Amino acid sequence: MLTKILDIVFPPQCLSCDSMVTAQGTMCQTCWQQVHFITPPFCRCCGLPFDFAMGEDALCAECIQQLPTFAQGRAALRYNEHSKGLVLKLKYADQTQLAATYGPWLARAGAELVAMSDVIIPVPLHYWRFVGRRYNQSALLAYALHKQCALPVIPDALIRLRHTAPQTGLSRRARYDNVKGAFRTNPRHSEELKGKIILLIDDVMTTSATASQCSKALLAAGAMQVNVLTLARATA
Repeated sequence: MLTKILDIVFPPQCLSCDSMVTAQGTMCQTCWQQVHFITPPFCRCCGLPFDFAMGEDALCAECIQQLPTFAQGRAALRYNEHSKGLVLKLKYADQTQLAATYGPWLARAGAELVAMSDVIIPVPLHYWRFVGRRYNQSALLAYALHKQCALPVIPDALIRLRHTAPQTGLSRRARYDNVKGAFRTNPRHSEELKGKIILLIDDVMTTSATASQCSKALLAAGAMQVNVLTLARATA
């Protein structure tokens, strides 16, 4: 009854274009058809989608040149003009309720990684960025995934040591330099990390610079393995 009343007061809108839809947390048919979920084939290591099958253990060019610090990466969506809005609404527009919709998408895309993991850890924001935004979108995604799989979440296992510049618009090399040494683990959780397989959660993976630096810090603290799961993955 309460849901019906809320739907009357606040009619359900498409997550992407805001047109009227039949249920909260859904998209209209046109927008749904424009969102590209990532499915095989993709790079065995970082999860970059391929245009055609290249073999079960195929690696992308970047992973062939240099493997990332994490073991495997997966993402739910291709990051493009259609999915960008879905990400930015959660990240910058205070639409924190969207995390509940994205949780099942993450669970489906990362099912293999979830099955092997011991704990979920979100990529942290710097303190002042957190104060300005009032929430960490990666932590919201981590808890949304937790509701799908019941893996424990340690929201403050990682600490961002400095206020790094936004990665948007930076070259690949500049992205790595920007976040190099920017993360460390929280001493309070040292024992909880040792020997564990960590599932690191973030909103978008572009060059894997942030994920690699977070993974480096977690491995240095004694984690057995780090895998990465993101809502979206840049493909160009």
